[in-house]
Amino acid sequence: MTEPILFDVRVVALREEAPGVVSCELRVASGELPPCPPGAHVDVHLPNGLVRQYSVVQAGTESYHFGIKREPASRGGSAFMTESLRIGSTLRIGAPRDNFPLVPTSGRVVLIAGGIGITALLPMARSLESSGQEWTLHYAVRTPEDAAFKHVTQGLGSKLRMHVDSIEGRHLSIADIVEQQPAGTHFYCCGPAPMLDAYLAATASVPREQVHLERFGAEPTTGGQEFAVRLARSGTTLPVAANQTIIDALLSAGLDAPYSCQQGICGSCEVKVLEGCPDHRDDVLTAAEKASNKTMMLCCSRAFSPELVIDL
Repeated sequence: MTEPILFDVRVVALREEAPGVVSCELRVASGELPPCPPGAHVDVHLPNGLVRQYSVVQAGTESYHFGIKREPASRGGSAFMTESLRIGSTLRIGAPRDNFPLVPTSGRVVLIAGGIGITALLPMARSLESSGQEWTLHYAVRTPEDAAFKHVTQGLGSKLRMHVDSIEGRHLSIADIVEQQPAGTHFYCCGPAPMLDAYLAATASVPREQVHLERFGAEPTTGGQEFAVRLARSGTTLPVAANQTIIDALLSAGLDAPYSCQQGICGSCEVKVLEGCPDHRDDVLTAAEKASNKTMMLCCSRAFSPELVIDL
């Protein structure tokens, strides 16, 4: 397994953007950081041994800006990032990975953000504006206080459509937004699971290549029948229980395997499938890639067939 290239960075700025939301600027210790396309995220390697993925809100050759929400059920990642970081703290980060790319198009683009999902869509908005593209950003929050990055969003002018649930008395109607757009419009959405479910329902009749989304985490990784996974390189066969992931089974057997987020959103654990039919549960592969069954994510996907043979 090829070791990822990591960059040593230092915290140079921290700012409270909203209750429970902190923005962080990480500056590279030496050299330059790689280019970061809109919608990309990076792996942040924490001193406590955890690796977490965060969307890059703004990127330069020397620093990246992130927005982190303190999750009530944090397993140590967001809690550390929002409570323990200090100016001068040092971390290591990986190169950007773009699983939520801004697709080139000459048509209209509609961005829909919910809560901390704004972090992935702000750089898209800036990119679209600089290219002269026709676009709109709908940003939904529960209360006015929950709106993060106000100093950035205020500069978007009339192309930003704020929706505050407590003021409007209802959730944002994504169906109404979709219905009002001309044919050929590309849609992007990042937000909590209920918003993404509503988004997928509203865009069900839109061509799939025009519908883009990013989840904070994949579907549940367990549930279903026990199956076996065979490692082609060694010939080892392991059982994967209904309450296990493939990664869990591999690690329990003392075997090495690539992984990071364990939520099916970063792509670190992608592996070639040589035989069998995967039950894809990630949010990295496209529908076409899932249908091909050529690769799968070990951290969350399972199997429809009794056995999977993978290139490990």
